[in-house]
Amino acid sequence: MSPSRPISDRPAPVTPDAPVLAEVVRSGFVEGRHRGSLVVLAADGSVETALGDVDAPVFPRSTNKPMQAAALLRAGLELSGERLALAAASHSGESFHLELVRTMLDEFRLDAAQLQTPPDLPLDPEEAERYLASGQVRSPLTMNCSGKHTAMLAACVANGWPTETYLDQDHPLQQLILQCVRAASGEEVAHIGTDGCGAPLMSLSLTGLARAFRTFVLAAPGTPERRVADAMRAHPEYVAGTRRPDTWLMRELPGTLSKMGAEAVQALALPDGRALAFKIDDGNTRTLGPVLARTLRGMGVEAPVLERIADVPLLGGGVRVGEIRAAF
Repeated sequence: MSPSRPISDRPAPVTPDAPVLAEVVRSGFVEGRHRGSLVVLAADGSVETALGDVDAPVFPRSTNKPMQAAALLRAGLELSGERLALAAASHSGESFHLELVRTMLDEFRLDAAQLQTPPDLPLDPEEAERYLASGQVRSPLTMNCSGKHTAMLAACVANGWPTETYLDQDHPLQQLILQCVRAASGEEVAHIGTDGCGAPLMSLSLTGLARAFRTFVLAAPGTPERRVADAMRAHPEYVAGTRRPDTWLMRELPGTLSKMGAEAVQALALPDGRALAFKIDDGNTRTLGPVLARTLRGMGVEAPVLERIADVPLLGGGVRVGEIRAAF
């Protein structure tokens, strides 16, 4: 892997100078614009396209999950298949997700009360409606990171590490994750914050994030990075859900590794080593599909799934009157 290199410690810019990556078009009128930054890496790892400031640190949010999962394998945790995919997931809270989380808790002799995920509803709106209609309430288990947290606890048990403090920045597990983030991205971590699930959150530049996804798809078979990438690509419904773009992309573009994150972050790598990462400054995730589809088309990718993720309609009176569209 590439040696670590320092990056700027200045915050990601949120200024009028950032390029417009998406537009909100209603009744033929552009009523809003979403600005951000985007990077595309060529197959050899060089920067092919850079829009905005792609070297400033951002919080990648859940796009860091493949690196967190690889660290669990490096810690000696034995996971594979759907279980490893769920460890790298922002799951939708569908029944098969929750059943596997419960199964994993049982397999590792853990209790749901040990999860330090905040109580939440299923991430998928349809699942959330069904969940509430059944009389259930917010739970740490239904929070979209519960698979990752279950695997983190299991790694602690396997190593004799404290489980009560598994989310502390100085915990041996989190220090191992920090090492994996540095190694995969090839750069230093400028900031460490707290993610929505409570776990330490390591910043990266968008270039470093794209490089990390490239590292995973090109890693040698059997390495932790390749095992995570292979599990995610073989079981994408466990990484996201049946109604999620990451699932559709990994199913319909063979060999693709795709993961979105909160605050409108997206990273993706193609099997030949080409990779991309972008962030929308205002954090609106409705932009992800159109921007991702436009970027992939610019990379020469053509597939029906791109039409599917690019189509984000705007409604007026219950009928379609506009759309969110890419603007670059």
